[in-house]
Amino acid sequence: MIEIRSYRTVFDLERRVYRIDSLRLNPGGVPVRGIVYFLATVVGALILSALPLIGAVPRMLPWYMRDLALPAVSAAVLTLIRVEGRPFHVAALALLRYATKPHRLAALRPCPSMGERWHPPELLVLPDGSDARLRALSYTGPGAVLVNVAHECAEWRVGVLGALARRPRLTLRQLPGELSPDQGQVIALAAGTRLRVRSAPTAASLTTLAHTTASSAAASSAAASIAPAGVS
Repeated sequence: MIEIRSYRTVFDLERRVYRIDSLRLNPGGVPVRGIVYFLATVVGALILSALPLIGAVPRMLPWYMRDLALPAVSAAVLTLIRVEGRPFHVAALALLRYATKPHRLAALRPCPSMGERWHPPELLVLPDGSDARLRALSYTGPGAVLVNVAHECAEWRVGVLGALARRPRLTLRQLPGELSPDQGQVIALAAGTRLRVRSAPTAASLTTLAHTTASSAAASSAAASIAPAGVS
């Protein structure tokens, strides 16, 4: 009695070998798949026995046991194994693909399983110069820098130790409270020249600084006015 799981089994005819020349084999025939399993097992046994350390174990067995008996038994067992009606090699490949491929997809892309935390990748932000103030950045030439705000540029002498410490040769700082020039200034940087732009203070920090300066000036004037009265 043969269990038929689908109509595919009816038309899936397994190739078998019934006779080799005048030598008649098993009346039911030997599956070609079993012969392939046998040859693959023999090749695997030969490769395993040729290995330096692990090969010592199979070399202890007699040659007929290692090269004939064990491959024949293994081929017979593998031929009989069927997983959901599929041969052993087909089922093994399916299990291997299932173990190596992701099990969860989102928009046809692998996604983490439930309960895992997603961390966004690092974001690179490049300002386009449309801000009202300069941003802190460091740039190494060759290249050119266009500055459209009031600024001051200081050039430093960089020795061997400064080059090893990656000290900048040019330092650019925005002048707060100054009007922007009508035309921008282009600063050309030679190869290896390092430019560092210091960020300009924000409006809130300038307001705090102004209040602090005004408070200090008021306190100084009050102390100067109180001192003569105390002396008299």
